Amino acid sequence: MDRVRISLDIAAYLVFFAVILALPAFYDAFWLNRFAKYLVYGMLGVAIAMSWGYAGILNLGQGLFFGAGAYMLAMSLKLASPTSLAQGSDTPVPDFMLWNAEPGAVTDLCCINQGSFLWIPFQAQGFGIFMGIVLPVVLAFILGSIMFRKRISGVFVAIITLAMVLLVRLLIIDAQPITNGFNGLTDLAWFTVGGFEFDPYLVETYYLAAFSLIVVLILSRLLMETRAGLILQATRDDQNRVRYLGHDVPLYQIFFFCASAAIAGFAGMLYVVVSEFASPTFMDLSFSITMVVWAAVGGRGSLLGACIGAILINTIEASMSETEELVEAWKAIIGFIFVAVVLFLPRGLAGFAQDSVDFLLQRIAGGNGRKPAAAGKPAVERPVEAAAEGD
Repeated sequence: MDRVRISLDIAAYLVFFAVILALPAFYDAFWLNRFAKYLVYGMLGVAIAMSWGYAGILNLGQGLFFGAGAYMLAMSLKLASPTSLAQGSDTPVPDFMLWNAEPGAVTDLCCINQGSFLWIPFQAQGFGIFMGIVLPVVLAFILGSIMFRKRISGVFVAIITLAMVLLVRLLIIDAQPITNGFNGLTDLAWFTVGGFEFDPYLVETYYLAAFSLIVVLILSRLLMETRAGLILQATRDDQNRVRYLGHDVPLYQIFFFCASAAIAGFAGMLYVVVSEFASPTFMDLSFSITMVVWAAVGGRGSLLGACIGAILINTIEASMSETEELVEAWKAIIGFIFVAVVLFLPRGLAGFAQDSVDFLLQRIAGGNGRKPAAAGKPAVERPVEAAAEGD
């Protein structure tokens, strides 16, 4: 029976991959650009599922890592745009530095040149890509080391991560001469690889997002199937037991917290590629909480479920918000859907699908005279316990 479950699980992934790869045959460039953004949101669903569903870490500041990745690549693309550079400066700096400069610096650009040192390395697009992964991971490592080494857990982790994302958002807004504040980074060049420019409305750009999501899903699933992933799930269920068995619980928590941040940072860079802007709204409280809603609806205990939840919710939102009859009510409808899922499907859509499959398999096994599997016991529980005990 376990083999059947594994086969069905693999089939679900393959069907999902086939669907997202086939979309260009049915939609125009406008909708493909939209779906590319939704696929990026799917990556955020995977990141939330990894930290919340598998590690038991409710991170309400995932927007911090998403925004950090977005800004890093956006800075490189800003400098690569010839229409976005300040004229008269000795070094390539963005145009808004001239607009936001002090009155005395308008005629003497020395102040702009002095403030541009943070931008100089981003003239290389490769550096922006590198920092788009490294910066979120470093931030997550510092934050995770402080929290998990001090055994902070539960709602306190949610409060700390929430405070951090709001703090960084305020810093970006207050540093307007360097970051352009509320306005964010716009008028960006297209992302370029090997001389090929990824126009956000090209099919190739959609496939860049699609294949990136596929790779993220596969690698995340393989990571969760490792011994470290199983120990992490055991830690989620009972930290004291895993600690008693001799495992370094904070080390596992920090590692997967950083892995989740890396996925979010990568998603932030892809979002800049398909949307052509970076904004401090990426670090809004509402956006970080929305990510949690996506994972809750899709199923936080499933990487694929959380991914599908993010894509599904955003597709429904776009469709309803553009329907004349639902313009005034679509937010209430989305809220009702979320409340209904929490009340009647606490494990999300993925949990409902898994329960349905288990029920059918038990009925089939019972009809064949075989002994059904123990009810209410997840298939991964025994391997998780075995990994925690060092088997």
